[in-house]
Amino acid sequence: MVEVFSKAIKKTVSINRVLFEIKGSLNGPTIVFFGGIHGNEPAGIFALEEVLSKLDKRNVNGNIYAISGNLKALKEGKRYINKDLNRMWTQEGLNSLLQSRSLVSEHKEQLEIYNLLHDIILKNKGPFYFIDLHTTSSKTLPFITINDAIINRKFSQKFPVPIVLGIEEYLSGPLLSYINTLGYVSLGFESGQHDNKNAISNNIAFINLALEYTNAVKTRNSFEYYDLLKSSSKSLNEIFQVIYLHRIKDSDNFENLPSFKSFEAIRKGELIAIHNGKEITAKKKGRIFMPLYQKRGNEGFFIIRKIHPIFLKLSIFLRHIKADRFFVIMPGISWHSKEKGILKVNLKIAKFYVKSIFHLLGYRSRELDKTHIFVTNRERVSKTNSYSNESWF
Repeated sequence: MVEVFSKAIKKTVSINRVLFEIKGSLNGPTIVFFGGIHGNEPAGIFALEEVLSKLDKRNVNGNIYAISGNLKALKEGKRYINKDLNRMWTQEGLNSLLQSRSLVSEHKEQLEIYNLLHDIILKNKGPFYFIDLHTTSSKTLPFITINDAIINRKFSQKFPVPIVLGIEEYLSGPLLSYINTLGYVSLGFESGQHDNKNAISNNIAFINLALEYTNAVKTRNSFEYYDLLKSSSKSLNEIFQVIYLHRIKDSDNFENLPSFKSFEAIRKGELIAIHNGKEITAKKKGRIFMPLYQKRGNEGFFIIRKIHPIFLKLSIFLRHIKADRFFVIMPGISWHSKEKGILKVNLKIAKFYVKSIFHLLGYRSRELDKTHIFVTNRERVSKTNSYSNESWF
């Protein structure tokens, strides 16, 4: 058990790995919340304590779990101790983890969470929902991040906050990207700035709405929670995609200009940051997203851009008819793993293929080497049938 302190509300709680395990009186979904995957983001922990401690299991359908993330980092109030726990969930990393006996702090945390996660899946029935609660170092509207599977998109659109797609294309090893490979609904909710009271209240509203929308709990004040999130997000509930990431290294001297907030509009060529003494300007027009205002982290800032609704509808149609099956008859494209929905693209031959085509069909790319990329489709592994009878679907 470790003690976790919130600067926002000047309160300390004592927690274990499993914050809550609530078995409902009737059959229903299995919902798994994660809080504190980053140790300097305790808002999710305090929100889960506030909501779930008041639930009567007689009013719960299905099962609700709340899992704390990086316990040692939470105790010390640091993003991480040795490694970022939310950048370690690649298949290669997991294979190494399960075979290694020499583990740093975050490896031990990851192994506990991995075993707990699969134990929950083994012992419970679906539909499964996985929700990871986060905060940001910058001022921000509350928002959702998802891997672009249709089940994720449809469920996320129930909430009155902006949705950001495609971040997994720029990050290696987030927990939710791993859970997406298992085929389940999974989303990240960023509730606000780390030590702001609103980050806790936004999380409380989101948790309650998630319980309502999954039919796990009938929430009395659902309209109030909805209005709170709508107001906090300034009625911005459109879908965006990441189009650029400015990467930095741990040893770099990096500083964003102090006035930027997530979702703020920026112009191409606008001065954004100072990186190792060099001025960094926006390479593209759009909105700045998650500018870094803390010492740890390798993502200086992102740029996002709104996706036109017609392309969102087109992508659903193309995925429904499985249009990606025609990819492999084109030169330069072959299956790396059809079962896992992974294509291998030879860039020397397939120079004319652009990311936007792959994005329409649910593929996100990852560089393999200078001449090849892997593009992975979440749609082919999604357990869509498990959610087909859900009210939001």
